[in-house]
Amino acid sequence: MTNLTKPIMLMLLATILASCGGKDKPVAGSGGPGASMPPPEVEVITASLSSATITQDLPGRLQAFRTAEVRARVEGVIEKRLFQEGSEVKAGTSLFQIDSRTYKAAAQSAQADLAFANQTVERYKPLLEIKMVSQQEYDLATTKAKQAEAASILADQNLENAGVPATISGRIGRAMVTEGAFVGKGEATLLATIEQLDPIYANFTQSGADLLRLKQAVKEGRLERTGSIKVQLLMEDGSMYSQPGKIHFTDMAVDPSTGAVSLRATFPNPNRELLPGMFVRVRFPEAVAKNVIRVPQRAVQAGPQGQFVMVVGAENKVAPMPVKTGSMAGSDFIIAEGLKGGEQVIVNGLQKARPGSVVSPVPLAEASKPMTDKSTSATNP
Repeated sequence: MTNLTKPIMLMLLATILASCGGKDKPVAGSGGPGASMPPPEVEVITASLSSATITQDLPGRLQAFRTAEVRARVEGVIEKRLFQEGSEVKAGTSLFQIDSRTYKAAAQSAQADLAFANQTVERYKPLLEIKMVSQQEYDLATTKAKQAEAASILADQNLENAGVPATISGRIGRAMVTEGAFVGKGEATLLATIEQLDPIYANFTQSGADLLRLKQAVKEGRLERTGSIKVQLLMEDGSMYSQPGKIHFTDMAVDPSTGAVSLRATFPNPNRELLPGMFVRVRFPEAVAKNVIRVPQRAVQAGPQGQFVMVVGAENKVAPMPVKTGSMAGSDFIIAEGLKGGEQVIVNGLQKARPGSVVSPVPLAEASKPMTDKSTSATNP
């Protein structure tokens, strides 16, 4: 390599290295490694005073609206089962067929006896007028006709009962007997059970002490009685049943063994989602509280010092604020102490909200806001 070529090669190499190094420099505002991260977003609600319907979730069990035991009213051998287990049946539908030959013969014989007895009465009428028969003979014929009519009715009923009709409409369970079984000998054998499931009962209880405190609060003017008799149903998995129910009755006495008052509500059940025996919780509206603050349950946390919420304060810095919760308003807590109104309470994004950190607060989505009076009316109309 000549002395002239060596400096040229060194210059080219320096140019290449400079151009490569320039590409690695961060561009201002490009969000590269040198750029600062924006504060995390959190969803907040602004605490404010409003009216709220105080609710209580009470444990209960579902019970069929009506239950009927299908029993054999006549004796005989089961020839056939005429229904599908677990299906819906209508009142009057034949469910089993008991051997009916004897009952058919008895019904035909009773009809013949009745026809003969009526003919005798009709034949005696003109004879009585011309005194060809005595009044006693006519009365005896009339009595026999009535006895024959009663015997015919009984025979027809026995024949009908051989078909084992359903007494109510509803869902029928499993058959308790098999074809070929002899039933009704000396007892009304249980054949199946029908349950009416639409509507359906929810039986639940309320503490007598809670009821007394509520009445006292209403009497003192701290609460107002709600005019609603509608309730909601919470399923075992915590989900809300789609249709509200209504209070059917309230017991007027406190059970001395439990100290509770029994209540019953009815719920529509067109799709048979609710089944007897299911454990549920009934959300029961008790009273209306005015000028209270409510926040979603998930906004309230608990620590060694008690309950608290995270709020966004000055300069968008996060700070914990101690609170005390009182009653429930649907799925929200009513704040008894700690919030005055106007605080930005963090509801979503709590995992990103460390005390003293800076966040970017955004209003909670409309669908996630705590229930207002209008939305509460959908829960407790």
